[in-house]
Amino acid sequence: MSFIEMTGATLRRAMHEDELDEHVLAKARVADDTIVRVNREGDIEVRRPHGWDVIGGLLGGFEERIRKETGLDWA
Repeated sequence: MSFIEMTGATLRRAMHEDELDEHVLAKARVADDTIVRVNREGDIEVRRPHGWDVIGGLLGGFEERIRKETGLDWA
């Protein structure tokens, strides 16, 4: 599966208002420097010491937003 990795701060800039709200991110312990990744289906995963936790997802049209915000492509 392909992903784009980024920080929590970058994720916040790329998200739309109708996606995850700040309370969900705070509960998932996503800080500005937290490593997160998004797959092509829009699932958001947070890096934990021993793996990744899915915390939610992005809605349609996110692919270009993520690539534009990060400057990265799916890998």
